[in-house]
Amino acid sequence: MLKQQGDGPVCREEVPVWRVPGMRPLLASTALGFAGLSLLMPVAPLWALEGGADELGAGLVNTVLMLFTVIAQLLVGRILGRLGWQRSLALGSCLLGLPALGHLVTSQAGAVMALAAVRGLGFGILTVCGATGVAALVEPGRRGRAVGAYGLAIAAPQFLLIPVAPWLAQSVGFWLVFTCAAVPLLAVPLAPRVARALHDSGDVSGAPAEARDTSRLRRVLVGPIAALLVITAAGGAILTFTPRLLSDPVAVYLALLAFTATAALCRWGFGHVADRRGAAPAIAPLLFAGAAGLAVIGAGTVRESGPTGPVLVVAGMLVVGVAYGGLQNLTLVQAFAAAGERARSSVSVAWNVGFDAGTGLGAFAAGAVVTVSSYTAAYAALAAVTAVVGACWTGARWRNRGAAGRAAL
Repeated sequence: MLKQQGDGPVCREEVPVWRVPGMRPLLASTALGFAGLSLLMPVAPLWALEGGADELGAGLVNTVLMLFTVIAQLLVGRILGRLGWQRSLALGSCLLGLPALGHLVTSQAGAVMALAAVRGLGFGILTVCGATGVAALVEPGRRGRAVGAYGLAIAAPQFLLIPVAPWLAQSVGFWLVFTCAAVPLLAVPLAPRVARALHDSGDVSGAPAEARDTSRLRRVLVGPIAALLVITAAGGAILTFTPRLLSDPVAVYLALLAFTATAALCRWGFGHVADRRGAAPAIAPLLFAGAAGLAVIGAGTVRESGPTGPVLVVAGMLVVGVAYGGLQNLTLVQAFAAAGERARSSVSVAWNVGFDAGTGLGAFAAGAVVTVSSYTAAYAALAAVTAVVGACWTGARWRNRGAAGRAAL
């Protein structure tokens, strides 16, 4: 809702971000899209294993998904310019939802990967449209909370569905998961409402004028995207291989629940932190926390046959979930703040590419390491890389403070 302040510009009333016109249908579309993705993220690799694939082949399913997600994300600007918001959102929902039903026909690894590629195209369209739309609908001063609401729409389906999806597939039947994973199709009727709200906000094409200084843009985005890349790589490994990490279905459920629940809460909660204190200060601590959690998970896999193994894995998942959820919010807010309003669309694309490239690389790298070594080695490698990026963030912060102090003298 808008109000006039004297003779000054028109501005938004201070209403909750989810009541801003267009936010509810946009968040609902996001939740439906991620519901379909969440059901298949751990189950599609299991389906490939049912069809005779090995661990590397199972990891490749989500790697292919994210590869084609990235390809679509790089093309979203052209898609929006040609089709507009309404048809682009509808196309993304159809490409993500319809292929889920194709799994009912075959479990052959090549076919599962082909379906993942099509789903990735739809997911890529929806993710960039979602992040760009949130930034367009809400003013910068409340963007942390808006990104938190958007993150909650992403994380809630993951929290509810990822832990239960493997159990449903193995206890009831894969067919039930594949049928329910067509749920993104329900977002198609919401596309006109989102498009109208974005048109009213002044974002007609979804591709606003961009800043010309691309070298500066790359420079300011490399830090947030690197942090996002390593934590989503950890998430990709967790979401792909946790059903194979533990032998007890209850332990698998608890581990995935711990990870997705803390991620959901932290994606929302860190939005308020970003608006009040800025995003940058909390990024390095969360990276170190994520590294510690990954190390604990790795330790749990060494002793998985004993009573402490599952306990360590669940505890590690809790800690990694905090880092995973918090960094998703903070890196996006920091990227928007560092790049500026004119680069809003480019930031959305870069952040989503980093998110999904990290997820795909994590699934692939973990699968490759497990094939030649062990889960312990895979999680140790992920922990080491995450800690290195945390150290780089800490060093950069110290250098920036030193430069600011010298400039003040």
